[in-house]
Amino acid sequence: MYEGPIQELIDELSRLPGIGPKSAQRLAFWLVKAPADDAKRLARAIVEAKERIAFCRECGNVAEGDLCRICRDPGRDVTTLCVVEEPKDAATIEKAGVVKGRYHILGGAISPLDGVGPEDLRVQELLDRVARDHVIEVILATNPNLEGNATAMYVAAMLTPFGVRVTRLASGLPVGGDLEYADEVTLSQALEGRREM
Repeated sequence: MYEGPIQELIDELSRLPGIGPKSAQRLAFWLVKAPADDAKRLARAIVEAKERIAFCRECGNVAEGDLCRICRDPGRDVTTLCVVEEPKDAATIEKAGVVKGRYHILGGAISPLDGVGPEDLRVQELLDRVARDHVIEVILATNPNLEGNATAMYVAAMLTPFGVRVTRLASGLPVGGDLEYADEVTLSQALEGRREM
């Protein structure tokens, strides 16, 4: 469509996840119109992230060094592990401030259609941590979709020989939601996961 560097920029931006051709074009033109300092600051941040960020050898979270901030924290409970699919999921749960243990990032979810099997995930590393750290509880916080549920069931089955308590995040109605807008699956999960008051 366009010539030279602007088309190259659009092409590169459209390779990013969740960025289609229109969004890439919009971002490219914003960058071209932005002050040079803004574009340079963005470029520096990208280069610096690629050079300085690695993955924690313990949990798989993003880290500046060998271990992430959470794994370096001696105040965290090593006997409780919250298992998530991606680092962004751990960050979301961490913001809520309810998990006092540590995290384990699987690196995705089982998805045969996408060619992702259990062997592609960090399941063995999880099993090693459970045995080594004498973990008491594993909280499975995978996404409540087909792939996340399949992954949770697989991980739970792999943890059975360890005799640890395996829990799953509750799913159902959101706080502030109305019953009339709930679909059947959500309502069914909310009823199955009900608790005594």
